[in-house]
Amino acid sequence: MAEDEGGPEMLSFRELARRLVADGVVEKITHQRISQLSKADEAFPPVVRIGRSSAVDYRAARPYFAGRKSRQGQRTDLKPPGTEA
Repeated sequence: MAEDEGGPEMLSFRELARRLVADGVVEKITHQRISQLSKADEAFPPVVRIGRSSAVDYRAARPYFAGRKSRQGQRTDLKPPGTEA
């Protein structure tokens, strides 16, 4: 199926983490980090609850993660809001 055909491709956070790494979108990420981002970042794609799991459309998540600047290990809680280094 071509990417521009059909409906959404819903993935759990665990499967999304695996797929983002497998597709080379990010070097590494955990489903826990995806969960944190979904709660903290207003730009995160819409999340759908399926049973006890959270899922997101891969077609919306891939561009979000591809355009996101990783700041691994950087303590953002120590900087005043609005200052980026």
